Amino acid sequence: MADVFLALLHHPVLDKNGQIVTTAVTNIDIHDIARSAATYGVRQFFVVTPVRALRALSAKIIEHWETGFGSTYNATRKEALARVAIEPDLDAVLVTIERAVGRQPIIVATSARPAAGATPFAELRQRLAGAADPHLLLLGTGWGLAPAVLARAHLRLEPIHGPTDYNHLSVRSAAAIILDRLYGAR
Repeated sequence: MADVFLALLHHPVLDKNGQIVTTAVTNIDIHDIARSAATYGVRQFFVVTPVRALRALSAKIIEHWETGFGSTYNATRKEALARVAIEPDLDAVLVTIERAVGRQPIIVATSARPAAGATPFAELRQRLAGAADPHLLLLGTGWGLAPAVLARAHLRLEPIHGPTDYNHLSVRSAAAIILDRLYGAR
């Protein structure tokens, strides 16, 4: 089974007008995605923001649950948040992964927008089951990953679709669905 890493990018992402922006880090995204990552065996979950104050806030949230009052209040939260790392940009994430496993990961971008040649969940699930190469799943905040980030990806995962035309899930919901489709019991 391939080592899988997950990164939540807050920059560069798009706003609703298609402009490149930096979004705020949210406490609930850190908590919920870390818990999904722990449940499905993701090796490490990266919170990625270039804003120093938001990296410091993220570190304070994690510290509360790893060594602060939260570590005794809820030990399972501590376990989940232990796999969270904070980085300033995608390049730093790639360096961290390469140091950990000795090679660059296959980058898999996610998007709510359809794209020609997108990789179906079933295909990625099979690929991960038999792969030796590490994989990095990229999640975007705001209105999705910027085109420059999508261009760096080796694969683009198909969007999540429900039975309606509505398709604007929270990133933490999308992360849980993606991980379940890739690793959940079938």
